[in-house]
Amino acid sequence: MEYKFTAQNFEMEVIGSDMPVFVDFYADWCGPCKMMAPIVEKLAEKYEGKMKVGKCNIDEENQLAVRYNVMSIPTMIIFSKGEKKEVIVGATSQNDLESIIEKFI
Repeated sequence: MEYKFTAQNFEMEVIGSDMPVFVDFYADWCGPCKMMAPIVEKLAEKYEGKMKVGKCNIDEENQLAVRYNVMSIPTMIIFSKGEKKEVIVGATSQNDLESIIEKFI
């Protein structure tokens, strides 16, 4: 299941999560973000029960983008135990993302 992270649920779903969390900060108008969408969806399926995988629309949730210094999109951040642990900026292959994710699960 792919999560949708918002200002309303971020503290509970990301910061308070017992599992590591992969957050894709994106925008609907962003070409590279559109390229990443099916990859993020596959990651959500593959890591179901091991890691929360989801998206945060920076146009709708600008305060979260500012809070985590998202300057370019897509930016993917992995959180573990409520802390930002890894930041990946730009379109990235599924294999590269899986290699990074494996360090946290």
